[in-house]
Amino acid sequence: MPPWVEVADQNPQSPRAITPAASDNLSTSPSSRDTSSTVLSALNPALAPVPAPAPAPSSSSQPSGQLRASLPAAPQPQREQQRLDSSTVPRQILGRRRRTSGGDNAASETLLSEPSASEASFHESPQRKRRRAEITMLTDTDGSATANGRSRGYANGKPGQRAPAAATANGTHKPCPPMNGAAKSRPPERYFGHDREEVTRILIQALSDMGYHTAANSVSQASGYELENATVASFRTAILEGNWAKAEELLDGSVPSSEAKSQSGNGLVLANGADEKHMRFWIRQQKYLELLERKEHGKALMVLRNELSSLYQNTQKLHFLSALIMCQSKDEVRSRANWDGADGRSRHTLLSELSIKEYQITSCPWHSSAMPPSLYSDHICNRLDFPTETVLELDEHAGEVWQVVFSHDGTKLASCGSDKQVIIWDVPSFKILHCLKEHDDGVGNVAWSWDDSMLVTCCRDRYARLWDVASGKCLRHLHRFEEPVSSCVWSPDNKSFLTGSLDKAGSLVQWNLSGERIRDWRGPERIEELAISPDGRWLVAMDCDKHIHVYNFETREFEYKLDLKARLTSLSISQNSRHLLVNQTNGYAQLIDLVLRTPAQQYTGHQGGEFVIRASMGGADEMFVIAGSEDGFINIWNKSSAQCVQRLAAHSPRCNSVSWCPTNPQIFASCGDDGKIKIWSNENWRRTKGNIRQAGI
Repeated sequence: MPPWVEVADQNPQSPRAITPAASDNLSTSPSSRDTSSTVLSALNPALAPVPAPAPAPSSSSQPSGQLRASLPAAPQPQREQQRLDSSTVPRQILGRRRRTSGGDNAASETLLSEPSASEASFHESPQRKRRRAEITMLTDTDGSATANGRSRGYANGKPGQRAPAAATANGTHKPCPPMNGAAKSRPPERYFGHDREEVTRILIQALSDMGYHTAANSVSQASGYELENATVASFRTAILEGNWAKAEELLDGSVPSSEAKSQSGNGLVLANGADEKHMRFWIRQQKYLELLERKEHGKALMVLRNELSSLYQNTQKLHFLSALIMCQSKDEVRSRANWDGADGRSRHTLLSELSIKEYQITSCPWHSSAMPPSLYSDHICNRLDFPTETVLELDEHAGEVWQVVFSHDGTKLASCGSDKQVIIWDVPSFKILHCLKEHDDGVGNVAWSWDDSMLVTCCRDRYARLWDVASGKCLRHLHRFEEPVSSCVWSPDNKSFLTGSLDKAGSLVQWNLSGERIRDWRGPERIEELAISPDGRWLVAMDCDKHIHVYNFETREFEYKLDLKARLTSLSISQNSRHLLVNQTNGYAQLIDLVLRTPAQQYTGHQGGEFVIRASMGGADEMFVIAGSEDGFINIWNKSSAQCVQRLAAHSPRCNSVSWCPTNPQIFASCGDDGKIKIWSNENWRRTKGNIRQAGI
């Protein structure tokens, strides 16, 4: 059973802006759609790229032995506070966190009550220091944000800036002869590893965009592949050119996909469950921001009052949008909204949020493909490819295994536990590369450097150690703490790392690679878990009570504090740096919006308890939340819908940690108090790659 933290899966190449992945669409469960139509989808604007303001100010059996030493009892004022709270928290036990309450810093705090079956609630008190840009807008800097049939911004395989959208061939230039229903049927083919149909469609669109309409027509007729209808092309062009009136006019004539066959419409088909009102809000929001960018404040105010306010009665978002009018420059508008402007990728981002690709991913209940879905055909993953089978069982540890975590490149797996060693495994053979044994007590947490060349281990012997992964040699013993080291995360520059400790004098310290202390962050008195966002903005610390402390890692300033009203066991941050996943001892895991400081989703069905049970995000496009449980099961939820898609019997008596391979969504690892590590995949992996271990390759 693990002691303290798990480092969030990180990607140093992630963009700085907060960008939503398809898996971050926390909408309702997906529904079916018409396979013959181009489908546009809209999510709830609370989770869409909409800027919003800050809110106004089971117990289990314990194994015998000496593996979990008790911490000193809480100070007398804390005990008195506990009595006032009508319950006494047991003394903390390392590795099985029984948290004593800690004193609160004089800082801003947000209160999150214990979640009900429907949702949790936040209450925030005034902050010590207000920061003008503390709320940012959700954006998407993915250069591949394209819509159906639209050529991508690439030239001979190299990324490049795309010229402003010109009138498209579809419906504007001389059109190709209509082929609706007459396209030739072709078997699936590959062209240098790519889908032949997609390559052909992109070629046709590129020829049309360049004005070679006769050539595009000839390729279309010869191949039998047709492009999107004229209405869809016109809608896309209207968005990319900023013709908002035209875009809304076309949206007025759209029909849901379930009614596409019975209603004629104008050819624009919306996904079942898509909210036209929300889509219209996104369009008008873009219009409003562009007016502010051009300093047309009068027109922007009219849009805010007459168009946005009438669509969506979320006062926090509307107040935030209205506050942007006070910005003195377009750079300030972009900075506060975390938006790159009309000349950037914001229109493409908007189009991507309205387009089919995102809907395809979120509507796939067993999404397990590392490849992006086709833009031109329905996407559905085979349930048999989802990792639900134990394909390998590793038992080289001599005691409980508390944590497993894959390297960022997915080529290695690190495991640690009560037997005073860390094992580094090769992936996919899962042969032992190194056993790091220079520890004098159980190891509760390990943290990979961004380039996976180094590893920090956090041990109950009160030392943190820096290791070279290639040689397996210990490079540094850090300063000995007065209490065990509980957690570690790496700085985005890969030149320093931070440790969290139960030591009140050094609970949050930053170190360089020489083992020298370079900054004391003056965090809470005791820290059990740390997480840092892939974009390097957020640093989150979890104390020994019920709080998370959020810092701006770039400015080194304290941002806010949340009281979750239940003891916590683990933290992890999503790949797009937007959401924080918190697991709790009350049997809930919560997804918290770091920008809005509000709960975005919650997951239940697993058993909490007195010990550390880790939850994390993973799978293809980070579509899933996965967690161990006191009863030994693994629970997997769809991140957006919170529906439990799989419950797997794994370990006995409890499953402590689960880690999804960041490069192969069809593999994850788990560990438990039974001393075993289990590798989960599918029958296909067992047949094609399982023999690698036996062959010794």
